[in-house]
Amino acid sequence: MGRTAQHKLTGRQKAAVLLVSLGPEVSAKVFKHLRDDEIEQLTLEIANIRKIEHAEKAAVLEEFHQICLAKEYISTGGIDYAKEVLEKALGSQKALEIIHRLTASLQVRPFEFARKADPNQILNFIQNEHPQTIALVLAYLEPAQAGMILSSLPQEMQADVARRIALMDSTSPEVVNDVERVLEAKLSQMAVHDFSSGGGIDAIVQVLNGVDRATEKTILEALELQDPELADEIKKRMFVFEDIVLLDNRSIQRVIRDVETSDLQLALKAASEEVREVIFRNMSKRMAETFKQDMEFMGPVRLRDVEEAQQRIVGIIRRLEESGEIVIARGGGDDIIV
Repeated sequence: MGRTAQHKLTGRQKAAVLLVSLGPEVSAKVFKHLRDDEIEQLTLEIANIRKIEHAEKAAVLEEFHQICLAKEYISTGGIDYAKEVLEKALGSQKALEIIHRLTASLQVRPFEFARKADPNQILNFIQNEHPQTIALVLAYLEPAQAGMILSSLPQEMQADVARRIALMDSTSPEVVNDVERVLEAKLSQMAVHDFSSGGGIDAIVQVLNGVDRATEKTILEALELQDPELADEIKKRMFVFEDIVLLDNRSIQRVIRDVETSDLQLALKAASEEVREVIFRNMSKRMAETFKQDMEFMGPVRLRDVEEAQQRIVGIIRRLEESGEIVIARGGGDDIIV
């Protein structure tokens, strides 16, 4: 590498120096947490290193150490506390430089404290609040937490809250702050200053995937009366074609019997290798061979046709579950198979 300690290194070069300094065993563990493109970039930088000056290595390790300290302070005492500690240790200018580098990647999501709380404690606090307030809180919680709380709300409230989560687009930071302060008086800072995205159809789908089957059915039936289009959109996303791998073998075999062969062939055209393997494993050897040959003879197909075929199969899977003929594993305890 042949640089002096004063030479300004790029972020990737610093990362490469750090990994070389940490040794192959530690570096290999770090690589397991990186994306392929990040691994490629770092490997290239490491390969370009010829020699690391002692002063350069020490400077990189010291900077890494300071960043680690800052992260630890932020995780325990907030950004303001981290800034105060770093100022005392390093001086105002150096502290500001470190905090500036970290702030973007360490912004605290709203209701961060609540994600570590017992769902029953949160339920006790919010169950008598306005449904919109309940929806706001649930939209920011972990899906499993939100699912448990939604299941415990009075049935007459469940669909209303679910609908509000699904239709929620963005909430001003002032409103989120107000609810946060009431829910947890000790929360003293919120790093996100722009409008915070929470809720939406994906959010309610995740929540409903965490509730028991009876609660899900109650909510969806009520939503079908209030807003049929919304209910249909939610149901479409509750179980997608690739989720077929979550079914047990008996259920998959039943699905294969009930769907149109042409639909299944179309659906598998754009399916993952895992899905194909599961489907073929639940066919007889002869049927699987014939099926694969027929798929080859189909030639190129339109993606829209594939998606429509997959959606028709998902509809059949949902109907089979609703009639109790197959079971889709979900968060509630009533779906445990023994």
